Amino acid sequence: DPDYVELGTGTMMLHAASTAFDAATLEIWGPLANGGTIAILPEHASPDAVATAIEAHGVTTLWLTAGLFHELVDRRPECLGRVRHLLAGGDVLSPPHVARALASLPPEGRLSNGYGPTETTTFALTHELRPGDAVDGPVPLGRPIQGTSCEVLDDAGRPVPIGVAGELWIGGGGVARGYRNDPELTAARFQDDPERPGARRYRSGDRA
Repeated sequence: DPDYVELGTGTMMLHAASTAFDAATLEIWGPLANGGTIAILPEHASPDAVATAIEAHGVTTLWLTAGLFHELVDRRPECLGRVRHLLAGGDVLSPPHVARALASLPPEGRLSNGYGPTETTTFALTHELRPGDAVDGPVPLGRPIQGTSCEVLDDAGRPVPIGVAGELWIGGGGVARGYRNDPELTAARFQDDPERPGARRYRSGDRA
Protein backbone atom coordinates (compact mmCIF):
# COMPACT_ATOMS: atom_id res chain seq x y z
CA ASP A 1 0.00 0.00 0.00
CA PRO A 2 2.58 2.62 -1.05
CA ASP A 3 1.79 6.28 -0.59
CA TYR A 4 3.68 7.51 -3.65
CA VAL A 5 1.82 5.58 -6.36
CA GLU A 6 -1.68 4.15 -6.87
CA LEU A 7 -1.47 0.43 -7.66
CA GLY A 8 -4.99 -0.75 -6.86
CA THR A 9 -8.01 -1.68 -8.94
CA GLY A 10 -7.91 -0.01 -12.34
CA THR A 11 -4.12 0.08 -12.46
CA MET A 12 -2.39 -1.51 -15.45
CA MET A 13 1.36 -1.49 -14.86
CA LEU A 14 3.92 -2.46 -17.46
CA HIS A 15 6.42 -5.09 -16.34
CA ALA A 16 9.41 -4.26 -18.52
CA ALA A 17 12.38 -4.66 -16.15
CA SER A 18 14.57 -7.74 -16.01
CA THR A 19 13.65 -9.99 -13.09
CA ALA A 20 17.29 -9.59 -11.97
CA PHE A 21 16.65 -5.84 -11.50
CA ASP A 22 15.12 -4.68 -8.21
CA ALA A 23 12.58 -2.54 -10.11
CA ALA A 24 10.85 -5.78 -11.08
CA THR A 25 9.64 -6.15 -7.49
CA LEU A 26 7.66 -2.92 -7.86
CA GLU A 27 6.35 -3.80 -11.31
CA ILE A 28 5.21 -7.30 -10.35
CA TRP A 29 4.31 -7.34 -6.66
CA GLY A 30 3.18 -3.72 -6.39
CA PRO A 31 0.06 -4.18 -8.53
CA LEU A 32 -0.56 -7.86 -7.67
CA ALA A 33 -0.52 -7.18 -3.92
CA ASN A 34 -2.83 -4.17 -4.24
CA GLY A 35 -5.48 -5.34 -6.71
CA GLY A 36 -3.94 -3.99 -9.91
CA THR A 37 -2.91 -5.78 -13.11
CA ILE A 38 0.41 -6.15 -14.91
CA ALA A 39 1.13 -6.28 -18.63
CA ILE A 40 4.31 -8.21 -19.37
CA LEU A 41 6.64 -6.85 -22.04
CA PRO A 42 7.82 -9.95 -23.91
CA GLU A 43 10.90 -8.33 -25.47
CA HIS A 44 13.76 -5.95 -24.79
CA ALA A 45 12.48 -2.67 -23.36
CA SER A 46 13.07 -0.32 -26.29
CA PRO A 47 11.11 2.92 -26.77
CA ASP A 48 9.10 1.37 -29.61
CA ALA A 49 8.30 -1.78 -27.61
CA VAL A 50 7.18 0.25 -24.59
CA ALA A 51 5.05 2.58 -26.71
CA THR A 52 3.37 -0.38 -28.43
CA ALA A 53 2.65 -2.06 -25.10
CA ILE A 54 1.13 1.12 -23.67
CA GLU A 55 -1.30 1.27 -26.58
CA ALA A 56 -2.05 -2.46 -26.70
CA HIS A 57 -2.70 -2.96 -22.98
CA GLY A 58 -3.91 0.46 -21.81
CA VAL A 59 -0.96 0.91 -19.47
CA THR A 60 -1.76 3.48 -16.76
CA THR A 61 1.39 3.23 -14.64
CA LEU A 62 4.91 3.05 -15.98
CA TRP A 63 8.36 2.79 -14.40
CA LEU A 64 11.40 3.59 -16.57
CA THR A 65 15.11 3.87 -15.91
CA ALA A 66 16.47 7.34 -16.63
CA GLY A 67 18.13 6.16 -19.85
CA LEU A 68 14.99 4.54 -21.25
CA PHE A 69 12.90 7.51 -20.09
CA HIS A 70 15.10 9.93 -22.04
CA GLU A 71 14.95 7.72 -25.15
CA LEU A 72 11.16 7.36 -24.95
CA VAL A 73 10.68 11.13 -24.62
CA ASP A 74 13.00 11.69 -27.61
CA ARG A 75 11.37 9.11 -29.87
CA ARG A 76 7.82 8.28 -28.75
CA PRO A 77 6.52 11.02 -26.42
CA GLU A 78 2.99 10.74 -27.81
CA CYS A 79 2.51 7.37 -26.07
CA LEU A 80 2.56 9.12 -22.69
CA GLY A 81 -0.82 10.71 -23.41
CA ARG A 82 -2.53 7.64 -21.88
CA VAL A 83 -0.26 7.20 -18.85
CA ARG A 84 -1.63 8.42 -15.52
CA HIS A 85 1.59 7.98 -13.57
CA LEU A 86 5.11 7.84 -14.96
CA LEU A 87 7.91 6.95 -12.55
CA ALA A 88 11.52 7.39 -13.65
CA GLY A 89 14.89 7.29 -11.95
CA GLY A 90 17.96 5.22 -11.28
CA ASP A 91 20.08 8.12 -12.50
CA VAL A 92 19.83 11.90 -12.89
CA LEU A 93 16.80 12.97 -14.94
CA SER A 94 17.32 15.60 -17.63
CA PRO A 95 15.17 18.67 -16.81
CA PRO A 96 14.33 19.31 -20.52
CA HIS A 97 13.15 15.70 -20.90
CA VAL A 98 11.07 15.98 -17.73
CA ALA A 99 9.44 19.16 -19.05
CA ARG A 100 8.62 17.46 -22.36
CA ALA A 101 7.23 14.40 -20.59
CA LEU A 102 4.97 16.57 -18.42
CA ALA A 103 3.67 18.26 -21.57
CA SER A 104 2.88 14.83 -23.05
CA LEU A 105 1.03 13.39 -20.04
CA PRO A 106 -2.75 13.77 -19.69
CA PRO A 107 -3.92 16.75 -17.60
CA GLU A 108 -4.47 14.54 -14.56
CA GLY A 109 -1.15 12.73 -15.04
CA ARG A 110 1.92 12.91 -12.84
CA LEU A 111 5.61 12.15 -13.04
CA SER A 112 7.69 10.97 -10.09
CA ASN A 113 11.46 11.07 -9.82
CA GLY A 114 12.30 7.95 -7.82
CA TYR A 115 15.59 7.52 -5.95
CA GLY A 116 16.60 4.34 -4.20
CA PRO A 117 19.70 2.15 -4.16
CA THR A 118 19.09 -1.56 -4.68
CA GLU A 119 19.82 -1.97 -0.96
CA THR A 120 16.57 -0.08 -0.25
CA THR A 121 14.35 -1.69 -2.89
CA THR A 122 12.70 -0.06 -4.76
CA PHE A 123 12.52 3.62 -3.78
CA ALA A 124 13.55 5.57 -0.70
CA LEU A 125 12.68 9.08 -1.90
CA THR A 126 10.27 10.39 -4.53
CA HIS A 127 9.49 13.82 -5.95
CA GLU A 128 6.22 14.32 -7.80
CA LEU A 129 5.55 16.75 -10.65
CA ARG A 130 2.34 17.42 -12.56
CA PRO A 131 1.62 18.94 -15.99
CA GLY A 132 2.09 22.70 -15.75
CA ASP A 133 4.74 22.53 -13.03
CA ALA A 134 7.89 24.50 -13.82
CA VAL A 135 11.10 22.56 -14.37
CA ASP A 136 13.75 25.24 -14.15
CA GLY A 137 16.64 23.33 -12.62
CA PRO A 138 17.75 19.90 -11.38
CA VAL A 139 14.84 17.64 -10.47
CA PRO A 140 14.84 17.09 -6.67
CA LEU A 141 15.05 13.62 -5.15
CA GLY A 142 12.07 14.52 -2.99
CA ARG A 143 11.01 13.19 0.40
CA PRO A 144 11.11 9.73 2.01
CA ILE A 145 8.31 7.34 1.15
CA GLN A 146 6.21 5.91 3.98
CA GLY A 147 8.06 3.65 6.39
CA THR A 148 11.40 5.14 5.35
CA SER A 149 13.74 7.57 7.08
CA CYS A 150 16.48 9.55 5.36
CA GLU A 151 19.18 11.52 7.14
CA VAL A 152 22.18 13.52 5.95
CA LEU A 153 25.07 12.75 8.32
CA ASP A 154 28.75 13.63 8.62
CA ASP A 155 31.62 11.12 8.74
CA ALA A 156 31.01 10.58 12.45
CA GLY A 157 27.32 9.78 11.91
CA ARG A 158 26.03 13.13 13.21
CA PRO A 159 23.33 15.19 11.44
CA VAL A 160 24.74 18.08 9.41
CA PRO A 161 23.08 21.53 9.40
CA ILE A 162 20.66 22.39 6.59
CA GLY A 163 22.62 23.43 3.51
CA VAL A 164 25.73 21.45 4.48
CA ALA A 165 26.69 18.41 2.42
CA GLY A 166 26.92 14.99 4.02
CA GLU A 167 26.23 11.34 3.32
CA LEU A 168 22.66 10.09 2.85
CA TRP A 169 21.75 7.33 5.32
CA ILE A 170 18.50 5.41 4.73
CA GLY A 171 16.43 3.49 7.26
CA GLY A 172 13.10 1.68 7.27
CA GLY A 173 11.38 -1.51 6.21
CA GLY A 174 12.89 -1.46 2.72
CA VAL A 175 16.49 -1.71 3.92
CA ALA A 176 18.14 -5.01 2.99
CA ARG A 177 19.56 -7.41 5.56
CA GLY A 178 23.05 -7.10 4.12
CA TYR A 179 25.27 -8.61 1.45
CA ARG A 180 25.17 -12.38 1.13
CA ASN A 181 28.42 -14.07 2.19
CA ASP A 182 30.14 -10.72 2.75
CA PRO A 183 29.96 -9.87 6.48
CA GLU A 184 32.76 -7.31 6.24
CA LEU A 185 31.01 -5.18 3.62
CA THR A 186 27.68 -5.67 5.40
CA ALA A 187 29.16 -4.34 8.64
CA ALA A 188 30.58 -1.32 6.82
CA ARG A 189 27.39 -0.33 5.00
CA PHE A 190 24.55 -1.52 7.26
CA GLN A 191 24.51 -0.24 10.83
CA ASP A 192 22.10 -0.36 13.76
CA ASP A 193 19.91 2.70 14.17
CA PRO A 194 20.59 4.11 17.66
CA GLU A 195 17.20 5.84 17.78
CA ARG A 196 15.13 2.85 16.62
CA PRO A 197 15.84 -0.39 18.52
CA GLY A 198 16.06 -3.36 16.17
CA ALA A 199 16.17 -1.17 13.06
CA ARG A 200 19.07 -0.73 10.67
CA ARG A 201 20.31 2.04 8.40
CA TYR A 202 22.11 1.85 5.09
CA ARG A 203 25.03 4.14 4.25
CA SER A 204 24.27 5.01 0.63
CA GLY A 205 27.61 6.62 -0.17
CA ASP A 206 25.70 9.37 -1.97
CA ARG A 207 26.31 13.01 -1.10
CA ALA A 208 23.28 15.11 -0.27
